[in-house]
Amino acid sequence: MPQSPIRKLVPFAEQAVKNGKSIYYLNIGQPDIKTPKIALQAVKDSKIDTLAYSRSEGSEIYRQKISDYYKKHDIDVSHEDIIVTTGGSEALLFAFGSVMDVEDEVIIPEPFYANYNGFSIASGVKVVPIISKIEDNFALPPIEEFEKLITPKTKAILICNPGNPTGYLYSKQEIQKLAAIVKKHDLFLLADEVYREFVYDGNTHYSIMQEEGLEDYAIMIDSVSKRYSMCGARIGCLVSKNKDVIQTALKFAQARLSPPTLAQIASEAALETPQSYFDAVIDEYVERRNTLITELQKIEGVKVAKPKGAFYCIAELPIKNSDHFAQWLLEDFELNGETIMVAPAGGFYSTPGAGLNQIRIAYVLKKESLIKAVNILKEALKVYKD
Repeated sequence: MPQSPIRKLVPFAEQAVKNGKSIYYLNIGQPDIKTPKIALQAVKDSKIDTLAYSRSEGSEIYRQKISDYYKKHDIDVSHEDIIVTTGGSEALLFAFGSVMDVEDEVIIPEPFYANYNGFSIASGVKVVPIISKIEDNFALPPIEEFEKLITPKTKAILICNPGNPTGYLYSKQEIQKLAAIVKKHDLFLLADEVYREFVYDGNTHYSIMQEEGLEDYAIMIDSVSKRYSMCGARIGCLVSKNKDVIQTALKFAQARLSPPTLAQIASEAALETPQSYFDAVIDEYVERRNTLITELQKIEGVKVAKPKGAFYCIAELPIKNSDHFAQWLLEDFELNGETIMVAPAGGFYSTPGAGLNQIRIAYVLKKESLIKAVNILKEALKVYKD
């Protein structure tokens, strides 16, 4: 199993704090946005005498309410098309286990969410990467490039939309191109859509579940973690209209018994969160994104792609090895007693040697903190030696 590029530096950060440094954490997608009060209050108000198992596929009432939520987003699925999981991570593992066998292949545009590497290895599945480039703002590579990679062992294409770590938002036309290729080659199209609400600049999110004719091919992964700033709830879901996929995934769900009961109560209540909450959050993230990109562009030798969604960006630095640089920032550098923690981007690729001079930044801090953090990065680059 590979280490998480997001979490492997934690011991160095902890030691830095013990040594008296303050750290701006840009490494992990843990929003500082408050969880909706309605969700937390639902747990406090619950009249539970025995904290029992729920159904393996999740509470029927909760799944019906998720279905209603999707209908508001022009996604027509019933509660029977939904399996509640312990986070989006478990939904991905269930999807891998349901549609792929050991030594099968999944094509993923890279850079991609680092744990896709871990999920594939845990499932005995081979990731076949197709590289998107920072010069193209990490746009989807040409469909012809996908076709070159398809073999008899290829079972699926996986995308994250909007993307982690790039913030790239797939257009309706790109989704339709992917739909055509999976139907042509009889593959599954998996879409990790946990950042659906985080779309900027007047763009709209187009789900694979909205595309007609994909009913047998589409598997959507979702989660409450980012949408409601409820990362610790560990509630996600797998959604598909393919009954065989749902019945197979349910066996995995039964093997782990059930998703957490209290967290489902909180997640069900969170569905009542008013639109004003999301409007305020989106405004905040747009301001943060614009601040971050503007400040990064001021640093000589730094390239950055402008995200259209989520709350991450990839920055290319004038260095050779971001793993070493990220550790050096924590161990050996400070500016007025402060430093930053970033995620080395090499772990978001599966192509050997790719992304070694890149970092992922999560703009989950307030604007003032982002300005200070980028200034620390600028000063660090002046003195860092590869």
